[in-house]
Amino acid sequence: MAATRYELGIDAAKLDAIDMHVHLEVDGHGHESLPHALTEASAKYFKAEDRTPSLDRIAEVYRGLNMAAVVFTVDARTQLKHEPNSIPELIAGAARNNDVLIPFGSVDPRTGAEAIQGAKHQAIDLGARGFKFHPSLQGFDPSSEQFYPLWETLQELGLPAIFHTGQNGMGAGLPGGYGIKLAYSNPLLLDAVAADFPELQIIMAHPSVPWQDEANSIASHKANVFIDLSGWSPKYFPESLVKAANSYLQDKVLFGTDFPLITPQKWLGAFADLPLKDEVRPKILKGNAVRLLGLGS
Repeated sequence: MAATRYELGIDAAKLDAIDMHVHLEVDGHGHESLPHALTEASAKYFKAEDRTPSLDRIAEVYRGLNMAAVVFTVDARTQLKHEPNSIPELIAGAARNNDVLIPFGSVDPRTGAEAIQGAKHQAIDLGARGFKFHPSLQGFDPSSEQFYPLWETLQELGLPAIFHTGQNGMGAGLPGGYGIKLAYSNPLLLDAVAADFPELQIIMAHPSVPWQDEANSIASHKANVFIDLSGWSPKYFPESLVKAANSYLQDKVLFGTDFPLITPQKWLGAFADLPLKDEVRPKILKGNAVRLLGLGS
């Protein structure tokens, strides 16, 4: 049977918001994307109520909120010695819910040529609309020229890439952080990628604590770099990020939750209390994502 290909079915004009950062952590066969120790530790760290909702449940949540969501998993098979949950199944599920879900693919950069072929397959054959990477979880330095052929491929495909930056909830509180190294998530490593691949749209995921000033600088310097606001309640955002989002980065900042670790309702409740200009809020919640993802009419 041929794999289901995703086709966009979203009417952005009718939506209230677009969440740029939603995880699918389990597939239809019950296989989880992470080793169980990491799943348990992250649920405790974020105090998540439901750590592994199904794709259809995710769609139901966002449909009920009149929002769309970018959904993905992370392929970290080399570092974690654990197979990811099914990406073709994720994309097929997004196709089934294409009024609210936008699928991003993922490949393990450490698999070399296999990653490049996988990215092409996910994008061209399956219809993935972008890619997700987690340098710390996947155990690689994105600025290493070893991975440049992959970034060249993504640039040629014309699809954006989300990279985890900053502090890691994954492995938090475990001995040695489960071997996860924070330095790979320093946003400065993405500056080289953005400079050498100027047509590759790069989204730095999360407030990049403890490197927020670096992230602000990169996003302001590189036209092809954005910041998503996922993984933190807005009440804990660094002051420099709030000020930048309210002024010179107002067209470069994107709404994101990290659902199911943080719910849209909790995130939006705290976001309402931020001292942002009225004209900036809709850009963050939807306008910037519409432009970046090419969802406009």
